[in-house]
Amino acid sequence: MKPRISVLTLGVEDLERSLAFYRDGLGLPTEGIVGKEFEHGAVAFFDLQAGVKLALWSRKDLSHEAKVPLVPPSSTEMTIGHNVASKEEVDQVMEQARKAGATITDSAHETFWGGYSGHFMDPDGHLWEVVWNPAWELEA
Repeated sequence: MKPRISVLTLGVEDLERSLAFYRDGLGLPTEGIVGKEFEHGAVAFFDLQAGVKLALWSRKDLSHEAKVPLVPPSSTEMTIGHNVASKEEVDQVMEQARKAGATITDSAHETFWGGYSGHFMDPDGHLWEVVWNPAWELEA
């Protein structure tokens, strides 16, 4: 398998609420909710970097599409890593997320491996890590 991951889809309880969090609160670019004319089709796409997209889709519709049972969500299944260029940027993004309504689960701090990071949960409990890694150079 070649590494071609281009869309990360998050199952959400309230598509409008999650759209507002990511668009208005975090400032991610989107055309809003599309596909409302299709049963199980309403979805919001956000442009990330290098052609990668974040998709928000109802948990019920995702369950239907993938033919898997709808089970209670868990924040410990995965994290989404958002890498930034400095410690100050970690603090800025964490504050932006807090103002947008995120739950800060782990305030920004020095890490044991020499970096700086913090964690927050979106309104549906999806866990994000905002991190500065001194070993990684990021494009501006």
